Order: sequence, then C-alpha cells, then structure tokens
Amino acid sequence: MKIFVKKGNLAEAKSQAIILTFFEDQNKLAGDALQIDQKCKGLISQLMKNRDFEAKQSQVSVVYTRDLLPAKRIVLLGLGKSTEADLEKIRGAFAKVMQYLRSMNVKEAAASIDWKMVEETKENIIQAVVEGALLGLYQYNHYKTVGRDDLKEMEQFQIICEGKYFNLIENEIKKTQIITSAVYFARDLVSAPSNEMTPSIMANKAKDIGKRKNVVCQVLDKKRMKELGMNSLLGVASGSNEEPKFIILEYTGGKKSEAPIVLVGKGLTFDSGGISIKPAEKMDEMKTDMSGGAAVMGAIMAASILQLPLNIVGLIPATENMPSGKAYKPGDILKSYSGKTIEVINTDAEGRLILADALSYASKYKPAAIIDVATLTGACIVALGDDVIGMLGTNDQLKSEIKKAAKSTGELVWELPLWDSYSELIKSDIADYKNSGGRAAGTITAAAFLSKFVGDFPWVHLDIAGPAWTAKDRTYIPKGASGVTVRLLVELLRNRVRKPRV
Repeated sequence: MKIFVKKGNLAEAKSQAIILTFFEDQNKLAGDALQIDQKCKGLISQLMKNRDFEAKQSQVSVVYTRDLLPAKRIVLLGLGKSTEADLEKIRGAFAKVMQYLRSMNVKEAAASIDWKMVEETKENIIQAVVEGALLGLYQYNHYKTVGRDDLKEMEQFQIICEGKYFNLIENEIKKTQIITSAVYFARDLVSAPSNEMTPSIMANKAKDIGKRKNVVCQVLDKKRMKELGMNSLLGVASGSNEEPKFIILEYTGGKKSEAPIVLVGKGLTFDSGGISIKPAEKMDEMKTDMSGGAAVMGAIMAASILQLPLNIVGLIPATENMPSGKAYKPGDILKSYSGKTIEVINTDAEGRLILADALSYASKYKPAAIIDVATLTGACIVALGDDVIGMLGTNDQLKSEIKKAAKSTGELVWELPLWDSYSELIKSDIADYKNSGGRAAGTITAAAFLSKFVGDFPWVHLDIAGPAWTAKDRTYIPKGASGVTVRLLVELLRNRVRKPRV
C-alpha cells in the first residue's frame, strides 16, 4: 500500500473513506470531526447519541455521506479511554480499520492526525499510525493459486495535514515505510516453506542486501568453516543434505575506527530435532527457526537504507538440523570455533551450538556490543507465554537500551536472571560444557551456555521462541510470522544515533 501526505482539509478530501478517531470518554466533537459532522447534518453526533458507536478500543463504524462530502464514507475509529491511550493502541486501531476497509473492498482511504491521541512526540504518533496501517495489512499468499483473483488489497492511504506539518509527516512516513518494509522482508523469509528457504537461498537473500550502499556480504561455505574450526555449527549441519552457510553482513555507516554493533541471528531453516527428533505435531512450524536470522537481516537492511551513522555487523549461521546416518549424536563431543569443547546431550538443543561459533566469531570485530536473537527454547514460552521476548545478558546498560526500544515499539521484553550458579548446570564431566542443563530453568541455562562464548564484550541474548510465530491474528500481526525484533533492533540503533556521543 502506498502512503503519502497531502496538504488540505479532511472534510474536502475526495476519497472512498475518511477516517476519524474518537475516545470512549470524549464528551464532544471537535476539530475535523465537528466540521465533518456539521457538513453531514449531524450524522456522526446522531450515531454517537444512539450509542451505535461507543469508541471502544479498535471499534469501527462506517456511515455513508450521501454526497454531503466529497468522500463516500466516514469511518469512525475507537481508541478506547483517553487515559489508557498509548502508541501500541494506536497501532492496533489503525491496523483494525485498514483490515476492515480491505474486507469491504475499499481500495483507498484518508485520515488526518490528531496530535492529542497520545502524549508522545509527533514523530512517534505518525510512526505508530503508519506501522499499524501497513503491518496490519500484511498477507503471505505467495503460493495461493485457487481464488487468487479474489484476494483484496488496500492500495492507498493519504494523510491530510496543515501545511506547517507537511515536511515532518512526509519525512516520518518515508522512514517508517523503510522499517515496515524490513518487517515484511523478515516475515516473508520466515513464512517461506523450508524447501524454498534453504541455507543457500537465505544466503542469496543476504547477498541482495549486500548490493546496497555501504553494505558488504560474505558467505562462508562448509570448507571455509572447517578451516576456521566451526565444528559446533558443522556438527549440527552434518545430518542434512543442504550445505550450511555462515552469512556475514557488514554495514559501514560510521567511522572505520568505530567499534561495530554485532547482531547475531539464529538461522535454522528447518529443525527436525535431529537424532533427538521432535514430535510430528507442529513440526511444520520448525521452518520458523530462522526467525532470528531473518530479523537481523531485516534490521541491517533498514539501517543501511536509513543511512544510520553506525557500523553494524550481522552474523547468521544458517543450516538445517536433520537426522541421518551422518548426523551428530547425543554423547558426541564438538570442538567449537573458540577452542572450547561441548558435550552433546540433546541434538534438539542445536541453536545454542550454532550460536556458540557465531558469538565467538563476533569477538574478531572487537564490538561495542553483541546482541543475539534466536527462537532458542520452548522453556521461554512456558515461562513468559507466546507474546513476550525473554532477555538475558551481561551488560546492564545494553539491557536498558533494549528495554527502552521495546517500550517504544511495543515488542514486549522481560528480563530473566543470569546468575553464576546457573553455569553449574551446564558443566560437563568429559568436556568443557554440555549443550543442555535439563528441564529446570531451560531458558536461563541456554543463555548461560551462550555466555561462555561472548568473551568480555557487552552482550544481550533475546529469546523470541514465543512471539516469532503467532497461531492467531494479533492486532497488527496477522496469523503467522511476526518479524519480531526488526523494529526493536532498528529503534535501538536509532536511539544510539540520537544519543549524544562522546
């Protein structure tokens, strides 16, 4: 959908539908709503007086203008109670109204921005409106052939404004479209079936990003990984016929001497569990085990187009985890890139094995910070549910930055402890560490394992096992791949740019 800004008055906009926002506790009409109501001879006030529209959160009502306005329809959109308004509710409401209009086969709509919707900066309000409208309309229908001509799409959304706000709104729309396009990119990668999203295909997608200005992509093959000693990653890959790939994306937006931020994303394009095979139920969803890698690729793509003055490195170890006569087995010992040895207890605890080599490799950049993103543990879903990202790490400042970004983007983060005592659970009798500490504190022991491979650099681990894929529609996240942490990572990077630098 194309979004653009236009100078003018909403009451005079020629559109299939004009959108007005209301609060549940709003006592009287004002601004555009009052002007439009007067031109329509009380259509809106009558509707509200009869309580046919109560402005509850994301409630939508449509009335026809009967040629009293250039627009064909007036769409009333509820924002709930004004005291409870926030950016997340704005995103949800605009996603809902766009989905509603699409279901009516409305192709284009217009709205003005009520700066009093929430106590936030104008930039944040615009971003929330645009994110909700675009992200809520996402559909993955690449493989639909039957009834394809019946698929409905919104084509255009115009924001009407006074002239003094034109440049501000136009600039923010452009930036937000870049970020939402990156979310779409990540959602598409995760949604693709594993036969169409192999490690090689994922690497080719990364190479496309590498064609952008100031971005370089390098892909290490199996031979090179063997030379480097990435035996932890290669152990996981040993059971698959698909060649593993170690994807390196380097974006140089800052000074060459400036330490980069390294983003590491888990890239399991399919996870059967290996010899410790998973149950058949929902195994089809294991194509999503590369959600972390997709998010990192999306974040770097957005950062490069936004031309952020930072140096950023993305590392994505990509492979399948399959059972075969060549597959690694419980009881095997793997020598990682770092030189540390790992006893394999469970081949379905493979994510931490491929991340171990990637996190160790990150140290060669002497990074300012390392953030890894992974659908790592089912235990995180047990602990925090489907909607929350588990966060663990070694640096309080970096954790605070992530919390701030999460609050702004609405991608929920909750910190779990990473005390030294948890490391006792991953000590091996015959190697340095074991890749599973058992059922107790599974998310924490997985992070404790990862911590052994990051060195002394500031590091945070984000476990996205819950929110990476949703089994039902959630406001601006349609059922399926969410693209979670793309917006969070981009917001964190943008905050680093905004922050006064010493």
